[in-house]
Amino acid sequence: MSRDCRALIDVGALRHNLAAVRRLSPGSPVMAVVKANAYGHGLAIAARALAGADAFAVASLEEALAVRAAGLTQPVVLLEGVSNRLALEAALAQNFEVVIHDPSQLPLLETLDAAHPLTVWLKVDSGMNRLGFRIEDAHAVWRLLTALPGVRQPIGLMTHLANADDPGDDFSRVQIQRFNDFAAGLPGPRSIANSAGIAAWPDSHAGWVRPGILLYGVSPLVNGSGVDHGLRPVMTVSTRLIAVKQLAASDRVGYGGAWTAPEAMPIGIAAIGYGDGYPRQAPNGAPVLVNGRRAGLVGRVSMDMIAVDLRDLEATVGDPVTLWGEGLPIEELARAANMIPYELLCGVTQRVKFSVCGENEEHNAVPASESL
Repeated sequence: MSRDCRALIDVGALRHNLAAVRRLSPGSPVMAVVKANAYGHGLAIAARALAGADAFAVASLEEALAVRAAGLTQPVVLLEGVSNRLALEAALAQNFEVVIHDPSQLPLLETLDAAHPLTVWLKVDSGMNRLGFRIEDAHAVWRLLTALPGVRQPIGLMTHLANADDPGDDFSRVQIQRFNDFAAGLPGPRSIANSAGIAAWPDSHAGWVRPGILLYGVSPLVNGSGVDHGLRPVMTVSTRLIAVKQLAASDRVGYGGAWTAPEAMPIGIAAIGYGDGYPRQAPNGAPVLVNGRRAGLVGRVSMDMIAVDLRDLEATVGDPVTLWGEGLPIEELARAANMIPYELLCGVTQRVKFSVCGENEEHNAVPASESL
């Protein structure tokens, strides 16, 4: 039997989730974040499905070029900016927008020609202490940028929320206020809200919103689920049973004999493991679906296989097993494995077969070069 470990990407769900984001943040233009291979979903696939977005955001020049190669003409924002002249020239040639977050980037902008100005966003560090200029320095940087002939005016203003995934943590309110105090009276577009800001902090919605994980059908909030926000899962990872075994009471399962059968019982062996991106640390009892019914992991995750408790289930070799996605929220597995959903989505490996479906489309195989 051929190994049948698959990741099905529902482009109809991407479009649905973009519409949900617009309902959550009415009136705000949407900058769809497709960095990290669109969170593991395939950058070209996701960008085309999200063609209704007002702009795209990526981490690197290579990702921005991939958006253009996919046929999208919207603005593309380089969230980490550029760090050398060649990258700056490439950004100018493609009309990319560049985030300025560090003093080392400023000399590059001084060489720009007024005939071909660059669109820039000034990143303000409102408390995350990652990228961006500290509040006390940002006004001076803003004045410098406004004086440069090669910088298109007005300048965009941006910050990033550190704790927005926890609606009970008031630090997001502090960050929003700090940013608004800084930006008061300054011209130009603003952007505060990431996915968690969109979901939980309406005061962050002024200006552009930057949804990432929400677009892929996953809640950005602690203990949340995509359904809470009216989302549909985009990626469903599935495989099939390749063996069904009958255990005697006290039989041990897997490497190290880490799980012991409490009674005579059946288990199924499913063709997926950490070599495919399934988390090795997933514990006994982690949820899976067999034939659409809930079951639990037993024993350690191997490179290529997991074992599943089949008590109370009718199952045979070849039956489908869902690891996350349609019918089984990825947030459940992430919590069981002490992970975040982002890790699972971005960790699916190249040997998993990607395919695409839409609301009214047949499933179509995706070339490996387009799914990566």
